[in-house]
Amino acid sequence: MAQGRFIALEGGEGTGKSTQSRLLANYLQEQGLEVATTREPGGTPGAEAIRHLLLDPSGDGWEAEAEALLFAAARSDHVARLIRPALERGAWVVSDRFLDSSRAYQGGGGGLTDDAIMDLHRFGSRGLLPDLTILIDVPDDAIAERLARRDGGESDRIGGRDAAFHRRVKDAFVRFADRELGRFATIDGSGDVEATHAAIVTAIEPLLAIR
Repeated sequence: MAQGRFIALEGGEGTGKSTQSRLLANYLQEQGLEVATTREPGGTPGAEAIRHLLLDPSGDGWEAEAEALLFAAARSDHVARLIRPALERGAWVVSDRFLDSSRAYQGGGGGLTDDAIMDLHRFGSRGLLPDLTILIDVPDDAIAERLARRDGGESDRIGGRDAAFHRRVKDAFVRFADRELGRFATIDGSGDVEATHAAIVTAIEPLLAIR
């Protein structure tokens, strides 16, 4: 039985990751593949409980260190109970966010070092990395318009942080993609949904070719 493949979709708020994750999963299923769709934080009952702690807008929130630990705990359960078992049975996993969101949000945005976040990941999730990380990049003005339509002026605890925080997050994602070319594919998400999906399908073709 062939080993499954793991694809993560990344990017800042309003880049269309959730929509593109669904479209990609549908496309892969049409190719006859078993697909597990999931998200972070979340994906398992334990990780979904941690998601509520992290994203519920009530309360004062968490310091960056505590936030990173909670994300790492959620990811550890997610990897052990959903992602690795799916890959081992030959399924393809499509995740709306994974490790690089922690690197960008708690690292780039929150000021923690990349080494600290990677140490947590090596301990909690045995260093699992996606076969391909798709970074959807959208200009800031288009993001603001999308968020206004999507959220109606309201957002979760992390999404509602100030513009400077989200600029640091975006810059961090770009740095990761520039430095780790073998693992990332950067997709222009400024066009319509169908154009972005077509670009993502092109990016995953090498993985489909070697299954």
